[in-house]
Amino acid sequence: MVDSCQHCASCADGEEQYCENGFTGTYNGRGKENTWGGYSENIVVNEKFVLRVGHEATQFAAVAPLLCAGITTYSPLRHWQAGPGKKVGIVGLGGLGHMGVKLAHAMGAHVVLFTTSPGKQADAKRLGADEVVISKDPAQMAQHAGSFDFILNTVAAPHDLDALITLLKRDGTMCLVGAPASPHPSPNVFNLILGRRRLAGSAIGGIRETQEMLDFCAEHGIVSDIEMIAMKDINEAYERMLKGDVKYRFVIDMATLKQEAKAA
Repeated sequence: MVDSCQHCASCADGEEQYCENGFTGTYNGRGKENTWGGYSENIVVNEKFVLRVGHEATQFAAVAPLLCAGITTYSPLRHWQAGPGKKVGIVGLGGLGHMGVKLAHAMGAHVVLFTTSPGKQADAKRLGADEVVISKDPAQMAQHAGSFDFILNTVAAPHDLDALITLLKRDGTMCLVGAPASPHPSPNVFNLILGRRRLAGSAIGGIRETQEMLDFCAEHGIVSDIEMIAMKDINEAYERMLKGDVKYRFVIDMATLKQEAKAA
């Protein structure tokens, strides 16, 4: 975000991402400043929306995705109080999920990664997962029934939510941050009613919380796992992203934009 209305209830609470008049995004946003285009060398931003990065300069490329994947997972983990004594599930090990695992681990929670891919088990453990569950295996899922305080679901494809909702304790919450192109199948209402469980959603975070996230990540040595690409490789990277062939975020080296312009 580069701005918001600054006067609605959400903005007053420091939750600018829920601005009731619509915040101005860093790209394709309309507000007091139009932000058309995502590959600018300079950007105009309200001074209240400027953030401080505490990481070493050599880490800046890997810090960049924290402003999306980092805050998108940090905000719900903080809101639902992930920490020592809490059992937290992370569904999916992609750009969002790998940050969810790192952050929940650093917060002190017992972290369980749910994935459909057995090949991701080793990487999940490397990132900080205490356990890995193959969600296609009913026996593995059944071992965790009714045991989670919180589940962060990062998967951006429609899937059966009931299989995960039944893993929540009484008063447990599953928060959706993955945004599928078509709706999830409607969950069974009784799975929510009988355990007073909650199904929720969350969007990025306010500027105050985003700064908190950056400070937390700097303190704990957390960055995104990235692959740096040149501007000329962006189409190939996009196709790879659609296939899930990236660990776990592409970052464009903007210095290569000028190189491409000279070559043209």
